[in-house]
This record gives sequence, structure tokens and C-alpha cells, in this order.
Amino acid sequence: MSFDPVFLRNLMLVLTGFAGAFLAALWVALVIWTYRDIRSRARDPLVHILAAVLVALLSLPGILVYLILRPARTLEEEYQRTLEEEALLQAIEDQFVCPGCERRVRETWQVCPHCQTKLRKPCHQCGQLMELPWNLCPFCGAPVPGVRREGMTMDEALRNLQLEPEGENIPVPEPDADQNTEQLPADDPVLPPDSL
Repeated sequence: MSFDPVFLRNLMLVLTGFAGAFLAALWVALVIWTYRDIRSRARDPLVHILAAVLVALLSLPGILVYLILRPARTLEEEYQRTLEEEALLQAIEDQFVCPGCERRVRETWQVCPHCQTKLRKPCHQCGQLMELPWNLCPFCGAPVPGVRREGMTMDEALRNLQLEPEGENIPVPEPDADQNTEQLPADDPVLPPDSL
């Protein structure tokens, strides 16, 4: 059986055409894939064009260089990672910490058990815990003692204050200057201290 040289030449021509078409299609596919991939990883249009030109000029070596230099994460992955970090930070911020020693405390504690820093104060009317700077109870609407409401006079505000008794510390009134004080009689001799 003999091979016809014209048939072999035509076969080689067809195979070369297919190989060339495949390599051209591969080259175009790599350029398109690179452009799409860089668009999902970077926002800068100049970077999009440079990556596509790199692969268009260098072909397979260009795609290797691009794979080495491209950003590790896509923009979507970066966004998801940012959301996770924000959720973690929010969870950390939601934990109550003592302003004095920065240890974790519970929301229902009035005083830090570690450093004795006052954390909250009870409402004088309903007993619910309030933040220290609050002047009005958010639960019952009662103002903190000593805080003036709108339209209230100073006398009304002072009248509503309840003063705590101080126990044994009772003030002793001082004698007035116009009252007569009892004096020693003039005929009693005053003895010097060394004569005793």
C-alpha cells in the first residue's frame, strides 16, 4: 500500500490549520479569561488593560506572570472578609467592659468586682439600672433626684430631694455675740500651772 504524497501534504496542511486555529482560540481565550479574572479582583481600569495586554503579548509566559502577580482574593471575597471582620468587631464591642480596668463585666452589675468602679446606678423610683450620665430613667421616666424639670422652680426641685440623716453628727449651735456668757468671778485667784 502506497501513500499518496499529495494526500499527506493535504493532511498535514489540515492538521496544521487545526493546530493554528486551536492555538489562536487558546490565545484569545486566555486574554478574555485574564480580563474577566482581573476585573473580579481589581477596580482600576488601567490594571485591567495592562493584564490583558501582558497575556496578549506573551501568551503562555504572560499568563504565568499574571497568575504570580494577580491579587489573591476577588473583590467579592474581600467584601465578605470585611463583613466578617466587622461582625467580629461588633461582637467584641457589644461585650460590656469596665471603664476602669477594662475587664469584662455583666450588664446587670452596679459595681466592677475587680476595681470597684461604679458602672450603673439604680433608679430611685423603679429600681431599674441606669447608665451613670443619664438624668432620666428610661423605664419609668422619673428624673434623677436633684435634676430640674422644665417649668420647675428651684424651690420645687429642692423640696423633692430627700436628704439622708447624718446620724450622730448633729451640729452644735454657736453662741451669739450679743448673749451674755458666764464669766469667772474677779475675786477667784487664778493659779499658775507650776504651783499645782
